[in-house]
Amino acid sequence: MNKFKDLKLSKELLKVIEELGFNEPTEIQEKAIPIALDGYDIIAGSFTGSGKTLAFSVPIIEKLKPGKNVQALILTPTRELAEQVANAIKTFSKNKLNILSIYGGVNIEAQIKKLSKTDIIVGTPGRILDHINRRTLRLDHIKFLVLDEVDKMFDMGFHRDVEKIIKDCPKQRQTMLFSATISSDVDHLAKKYTKDAKEIAVNSYVDTSKLKQIFYDVPNQIKFSLLVHLLKKDKSDLAMVFCNTRRNVDFVANNLSRLGINSKAIHGGLSQNNRLRVLDQFHGKGIKVLICTDVAARGLDIRGVSHVYNYDIPSSSKDYIHRIGRTARAGKEGIAVSILCSRDYENFSSVLEDKSIAIKREELPFVEVVKINTFAGKRNTGRFNRDNRFKRNNQSNRHGSSRRKIRAHSF
Repeated sequence: MNKFKDLKLSKELLKVIEELGFNEPTEIQEKAIPIALDGYDIIAGSFTGSGKTLAFSVPIIEKLKPGKNVQALILTPTRELAEQVANAIKTFSKNKLNILSIYGGVNIEAQIKKLSKTDIIVGTPGRILDHINRRTLRLDHIKFLVLDEVDKMFDMGFHRDVEKIIKDCPKQRQTMLFSATISSDVDHLAKKYTKDAKEIAVNSYVDTSKLKQIFYDVPNQIKFSLLVHLLKKDKSDLAMVFCNTRRNVDFVANNLSRLGINSKAIHGGLSQNNRLRVLDQFHGKGIKVLICTDVAARGLDIRGVSHVYNYDIPSSSKDYIHRIGRTARAGKEGIAVSILCSRDYENFSSVLEDKSIAIKREELPFVEVVKINTFAGKRNTGRFNRDNRFKRNNQSNRHGSSRRKIRAHSF
């Protein structure tokens, strides 16, 4: 706790931090909190899991007093992150302030009723803008504006919405911008809407010395069978399996469940209540495997993940880094496994354009082919016209063909 005391926090907040079991500040907390408490705007490059929620919550909690107007606005890209951040601030502030999470997919009238008693709003751009247009939300008294995961908001097409919301806030305010990557668009926004901002950069929270990154190159017809083999063989605490589409998520989740592997799916096609329920089950050890799209790769506080599987390879190194950032956190070891077949080669080439990424090729093990429900997830994956075994010599032949393809792609 000595280092937290050095940050000159109030006794009340120090007590909460101690009760939560935080022993010392993370890099982003140590760098950002003193600057934020001094009232400076902040532009921070900070990855998921770095502890940025506490970093931007501290000045808000320390300086705001309960009132009759919304005094702080925190924008997040996803509903889950909005809910998570709101709950975290409630915990940090010991409910001293009234905090409301606002996002789409739920009854807007219930939100309107609570707005008059709210000090801090955490929300997604679309629903925040909806309230502004309805004149149910006024931002005239905003003292703190936080843009969390700005690059993700831009990736999701919220650029114009974010600017409209910023323009509705008072010019005299403290602005804190957090982004995993500072792209040209993010940099332009930061320079346009911050004043004398202090720039902060921290390393990824992923400990690369404790993260093992490997890939398998497989024939198309045993891609799913290899995933099943690995999930059954690997001694994992919690595992996340990433797919690029909702259909693939449903396909993988339904077939894993049919095989008795305790798993659940999460993606944007589920209702908000179902998504939160799945996350609660994953947190509470009720399920061991979470199959998801990239909606779960950013921002969410999912701890204890020992294995990350890329069933589909993401289209960029940035997305790959965000995915593997779910494991090897807080000093724990983790493993990231990518399963390649022919359709993944182009994306894998894009990932490897980042020379800092080192992924070791693993020899393909003997894999017993499992029967697949080709209609699970309404995705036609093709059927097997052979018996339920895949001999090593067949594997080697097909794998050799895949190797030749890989060389052509400079992997």
